[in-house]
Amino acid sequence: MPLAPEYLDTLAAAAAHTAGPLIIPWPMPGNLGGFVSFDEFAQWQRFVLKLSLPNGIPLIVSAKFERAQRLYLFGWMDADIIKAGELAALTTLELALKDRYGGKVKKNKRGDYSLAALLRYMPEKDGLTDALVPMNIRCGGGSVVELLTGDWNPSLTQIRNDMAHGYPFDRLPWGGLLELVRDLIAYAYRDFTPPPPPHPHQRQPPLPSA
Repeated sequence: MPLAPEYLDTLAAAAAHTAGPLIIPWPMPGNLGGFVSFDEFAQWQRFVLKLSLPNGIPLIVSAKFERAQRLYLFGWMDADIIKAGELAALTTLELALKDRYGGKVKKNKRGDYSLAALLRYMPEKDGLTDALVPMNIRCGGGSVVELLTGDWNPSLTQIRNDMAHGYPFDRLPWGGLLELVRDLIAYAYRDFTPPPPPHPHQRQPPLPSA
């Protein structure tokens, strides 16, 4: 479900009052610690929309991911909002992994699935390797698996926890985070087959009486 053109037009009109450039860290081919610069909002919008999820992912996940994209877009007017977009993206990732891997990992003491366990499941049990991550392919290197297993500090779980629990020191946006979340969600749903829509003549359950 792509972002509505009317919404994008309204946002573009508001963004026209904010001059560029917007410069953020983002991994680039041959330079994982690179930066990208956007002189106009239209460039930033194209960049963020290219990071949309593929078709066929459940609406409950894709709608939350689009919320993260909206926050990234608002980051043109106030770059701090990108940090809120990062947290929204990681929240979406956790929801997606619970949907795909819930029941396959052990619950924690609170009776829930921890993000760390869900992330480790991807390389340890579901076959994810660095060579299967599109962002790694685009950049020609890097290790996503170590971010998932906790072998790299900070891990993706630590990044999420810092954001959610009031880490006291401000940081620049995490380079490539939205792209990485997109890639991980797409991998988790790579074999997902959406349920067929109801037949137009299928009887619907009766509505409850008042």
